[in-house]
Amino acid sequence: MDLALVIKCFRYYGGWCDKITGQTVPIDGPYFAFTRHEPIGVVGQITPWNFPLMMVAWKLAPALACGCCSVLKPAEQTPLTALYIGALIREAGFPPGVVNIVPGFGASAGAAISAHMGLDKVAFTGSTLVGKLVMQAAGRSNCKAVTLELGGKSPAIFFADGDLELAVEKAHHAIFFNQGQCCIAGSRTYVQEEMHDEFVRKSVARARTRHIGDPMSPGVEQGPQVTKQQFDTVMKYIEIGQAEGATLECGGKRHGDKGYFIEPTVFSGVTDDMRIAREEIFGPVQVILKFRTVEEVIDRANDSPYGLGAAVFTQSLDTAMQVSQQIRAGTIWVNAYDVFAAQVPFGGFKESGIGRELGEYGMQQYTGA
Repeated sequence: MDLALVIKCFRYYGGWCDKITGQTVPIDGPYFAFTRHEPIGVVGQITPWNFPLMMVAWKLAPALACGCCSVLKPAEQTPLTALYIGALIREAGFPPGVVNIVPGFGASAGAAISAHMGLDKVAFTGSTLVGKLVMQAAGRSNCKAVTLELGGKSPAIFFADGDLELAVEKAHHAIFFNQGQCCIAGSRTYVQEEMHDEFVRKSVARARTRHIGDPMSPGVEQGPQVTKQQFDTVMKYIEIGQAEGATLECGGKRHGDKGYFIEPTVFSGVTDDMRIAREEIFGPVQVILKFRTVEEVIDRANDSPYGLGAAVFTQSLDTAMQVSQQIRAGTIWVNAYDVFAAQVPFGGFKESGIGRELGEYGMQQYTGA
């Protein structure tokens, strides 16, 4: 999946290169006014480890399309794909200095990029904690432009009128995809009370069939967590969930005796005040919460410092539109009448990512004559 989307990303932004134009602006008086989109300059880019190839494409492709030079630091856990992209860039004949790839640790290389006086912008994808440090460093230096795509605790809302089997599968994929290491994972699974109990039972059964093992082997659905540190973090949250009173329906243990594999874990009986419902776990842990009404679930879904994504699953187009318009999130996936659509407003709210728009790397100016 990663490679196919990377190819599409570069092709898409390649098509923008000759389509970035300005506009004439009607203005009172004997004046000629127009907009001009200019490259913002040299940009620093810091990418995460969970999608190491695709995140590089999301950063480099729009910057190059806008005529910007990049200084990119890949995550220290996964630098090899970015370095291979660098080799391809040289092979393709890019002028020296247009793309600069600087492997290193966040506290040194990442901090240097964030605080560098010669950079005009920094774009960061990663944790909320580090994102705040990037913003502070940018402000203390030359007040460079900043784009942050940070953590998430995205609500996935399932109404009782939806197809139960399909709902269970969608919810399963939303949280367990990529070992749960996904910023827009559906990590708060809200289920309407009429189908809650059966939803939990089927979700547990589905989790128990998930095939864990070598991710390079055919048929394997789940590989290991990226590092021991991430493994330990997820296991700690599983302990916290049990201590807070949530019901551990399945999983919760290490899988096997080698590698950082975690059993697909399902919690029920979760309340909104529990840490497993409020904090980003970034692992294969499904957290199921019960709700009654549309108004209730909207309020509960919005009671979060995050706003990266959300999902709505219902057979009612009216309900789908009501919920998607009132949930505060940057991207909302809607599955209504078995038609998959996406509502993507610019920006989103709270800690939502600003999006992969060309506007990240182009600065609009008004020029009068």
